Amino acid sequence: MKTDTLPKVVLITGGSSGIGKSIGEFLKDKGFKVYGTSRNPSKTTNNIFPIIALDVTKNDTIQVAISKIIENEGRIDILINNAGIGITGPLEETPDSEIKKAFDTNYFGPLNVIKSVLPFMRKQGGGLIINITSIAGYMGLPYRGIYSATKGALEITTEAFRMELREFNIKMTNVAPGDFATNIAAGRYHAPVLEDSPYKKAYKNTLELMNKHVDEGKDPLVMAKAVFKIIQNGNPRGHYRIGEPFQKFSVVLKRILPDKIYEKILLKHYKL
Repeated sequence: MKTDTLPKVVLITGGSSGIGKSIGEFLKDKGFKVYGTSRNPSKTTNNIFPIIALDVTKNDTIQVAISKIIENEGRIDILINNAGIGITGPLEETPDSEIKKAFDTNYFGPLNVIKSVLPFMRKQGGGLIINITSIAGYMGLPYRGIYSATKGALEITTEAFRMELREFNIKMTNVAPGDFATNIAAGRYHAPVLEDSPYKKAYKNTLELMNKHVDEGKDPLVMAKAVFKIIQNGNPRGHYRIGEPFQKFSVVLKRILPDKIYEKILLKHYKL
């Protein structure tokens, strides 16, 4: 059976809300066959495209979800690794258990989903994997150090994957958003602002500033349109950054400025 005339099959982890939901709805409208995932599909109100159970931290659920899509469609053309969690807090005071949870969700989770779809993409002769990372992954941000580290790790791993997968016609890219108006702040782990903490004042002020940035962030539809454009590109580059001009330019500044000067810019930005 010819597959080049059939709708491309898209799997979006974390597709029940926020950026993932916006991407799924936009691609569905463009004629793609979209599957989203959620840890608790019964709690989602999305009826635009199917939401299936998948927890990126649990390999058995990854295998079951992918097997279900393969059984239904026979292929997965595009994987969008969107599921993730936020985490804030002074590095010294953030519990090890929460650090591990963040890496399990934001790094090892996407890595395991990638490993699970690769055999099918190789068999079908190609595919596209889009990892939703973050502009925060390009720099160590105060009180967001763990989040930055998880996203930065995925960015670097993608660079290696691109070269390893080249011979199989499997493309991979990173899309790093800045601040978008989603519910990520509500689901983010916040290390408590401790009364006796030496970081109390600085952390509290930075936390309020970060939440304000999210509340005033861009419409997730901007990300959806960017992802669609990347899908249309037959040979996407390794990194894309989507956000306010200053957020995107901050990555350029990181590359060209001396460390101490860039650090002073961040300190001023976060009013530290």
